[in-house]
Amino acid sequence: MTSSAKPPLPPYFGIDPETAGKKLGDRIDTRRFAKAAAFAAKGREDLAKAGHSPEGQKRLRRFSTWEICRYLIPVASAHFRRVLKANPDLPQGVGEGNSRWFSLEDILTLRAHFAAEGAAGREYLPYRPQGLDAKIVAVANFKGGVGKTSTCAHLAMSAALDGYKVLVVDLDSQGSLTSIMGGKVADEWQTVFPLMARDFAQHVAEENAVRAARGEPEIDQDETLKEALKVSPRNLIQETHWPNIDLIGAQLNLYWAEFQIPVWRMQQRGWPLWDALLSGLTDSGALRDYDVILLDTPPALGYLTINALAAADILLVPLGASFLEFDSTGRFFDMLYSTFASIEDGENQARKRAGLPEIRFEWDAVRTVITRFDAAQQTDLANVIQAYFGDLMTTFRQDVTAMVGQAGEQVNGIYEADYREFNRDTYVRGRETFDRTWAETKELIIGAWWRDLADGQRAD
Repeated sequence: MTSSAKPPLPPYFGIDPETAGKKLGDRIDTRRFAKAAAFAAKGREDLAKAGHSPEGQKRLRRFSTWEICRYLIPVASAHFRRVLKANPDLPQGVGEGNSRWFSLEDILTLRAHFAAEGAAGREYLPYRPQGLDAKIVAVANFKGGVGKTSTCAHLAMSAALDGYKVLVVDLDSQGSLTSIMGGKVADEWQTVFPLMARDFAQHVAEENAVRAARGEPEIDQDETLKEALKVSPRNLIQETHWPNIDLIGAQLNLYWAEFQIPVWRMQQRGWPLWDALLSGLTDSGALRDYDVILLDTPPALGYLTINALAAADILLVPLGASFLEFDSTGRFFDMLYSTFASIEDGENQARKRAGLPEIRFEWDAVRTVITRFDAAQQTDLANVIQAYFGDLMTTFRQDVTAMVGQAGEQVNGIYEADYREFNRDTYVRGRETFDRTWAETKELIIGAWWRDLADGQRAD
């Protein structure tokens, strides 16, 4: 006997206009946005504090002997314990018996000890040639949701665990990287905004010196520029809960820079706006004080992103293995070409007339990185993307893992998650996702330093 019952209609059929109208509620005015923003700010603060200490500061967990010997210092666990026993002045960790846990400060001290007293040829300390500047790595793509902030944060943590001293600069007014790093930013004067304003104010001061020598009237500087000249770039850098990661944070008002920078450029066509960030980092001594500087950019090719790309030695472009993200990334490269080629052409015409050498933008390396990769569903398209991007592609693809999602829910990086909360194999696989991304990035950094050394030797 066959059933005469009809299948249910799809949910978008049978919507009654009157019922729908009554369900709308009152019309929404702009004040409702403020209320939503206030609720979200409170929720963001509550969620962010989930991993914080009682005094409201974010704290970094301790690391076990197993983690240290497997991931951080190339030494067998038995020998590690013997060294600690023979050197009671070294950090001994906390815990009973063989179950010892160490802070990252302890680990940095232990690294230095093994470098001085350990076996020759072991990589107890990371490679950083004397006399060369830090390498600046920008993570950029103008499509949102591709994993820029996650990649930037985990690279910073990877480098820190590897023993490098790291500065992270959040250029995205959403401030997500700042939240991950536990930063506190009251207003735009604690972001890179005063660096940009300071650079323009210094340009105006130089122009005024020329005008004064000619007997011409000076250009007025408003209160913003006068205040920016008083700002020391070092005052913008704050410590984080990682002992060897510092931060220049971001918050919503940083977006004002996108409107103000072109106004300044219109006032002074000779101001090289793309150099403002690098000038600020240079003046602050950051290129000497840090080993690696990571720049997290907003999802747009605006003036802050242009500054990040111009400052960078290495550019990483995250994207997912989907047609839309591949298409968007291709357009991003097209815009990069148009933007920087236009700057070169415009500036070099003026420089030729002035008898000055031409400028040319160059990067030590540029790589696209596939993120959130699901091998079961995306391998074919990832292989196609790999074929088209060729040598601009990293060989490793960041896998999707449950560990990444769980850490994100707790406003933490995966390196901040206690491996005891996971199955050991799950932890190892999740950690490898970013360890291998760091390995390829570190290889680029070390290769760039080596090439700088070789170029310097040839010049001598």
